[in-house]
Amino acid sequence: MGREFLSLFDHWADSYDDTVSGHDEQYEEVFRRYPAILKEIARRSGQYVLEFGSGTGNLTALLLAADKNVFGVEPSDAMKKAALQKGVPDVFHDGDFLSFPAPPFELDTIVSSYAFHHLTDEEKKQAIHTYSNILHSDGKIVFADTMFQTQAAHQAEIGKAKAAGFDQLAEDLETEYYPTIDVLKKIFEEEGFSTSFHQMNDFVWIVEAKKRE
Repeated sequence: MGREFLSLFDHWADSYDDTVSGHDEQYEEVFRRYPAILKEIARRSGQYVLEFGSGTGNLTALLLAADKNVFGVEPSDAMKKAALQKGVPDVFHDGDFLSFPAPPFELDTIVSSYAFHHLTDEEKKQAIHTYSNILHSDGKIVFADTMFQTQAAHQAEIGKAKAAGFDQLAEDLETEYYPTIDVLKKIFEEEGFSTSFHQMNDFVWIVEAKKRE
């Protein structure tokens, strides 16, 4: 359920913000327009927000600055510590996409950035089924993550990374659970959501899934 990557995030916590700022050449395109991506998630969010994979609190801070009520879920203690050291208010709770405490308010939005690919397709379906049960008919999910239009596009990006000598990026693309858009769309629709997808860079798309009445 994504926790197999926990040691990676504990190790990454100190340098995560440098990476998302474009200082790591391998991941420069992955995080291109990072501030705009987070702003777009916040813009699409309602007032009562459950955030998965809060990390170092970058999206959390934007949501709070917009006077939204935020319940953050983050499994990495090192990431939570980094967020608090930056002055992000402590709205964080231990948990993950599949196992998390209940927020103290009625949700209208569930958000995440750069994290949902840590679940297998079967786990994604399980998670979205859970979210369908806790969201009301006007609720929605807004996720930004790496995904691909086709398996061929995914394989092409692996080839490009290897050709550029970006071995770490290539390994990530080969070992983590990046979905194709058609698979993700099918999962959401089977769980009662209508979806729209908006591409933000060569890797990252925003999916907004609205629960159907």
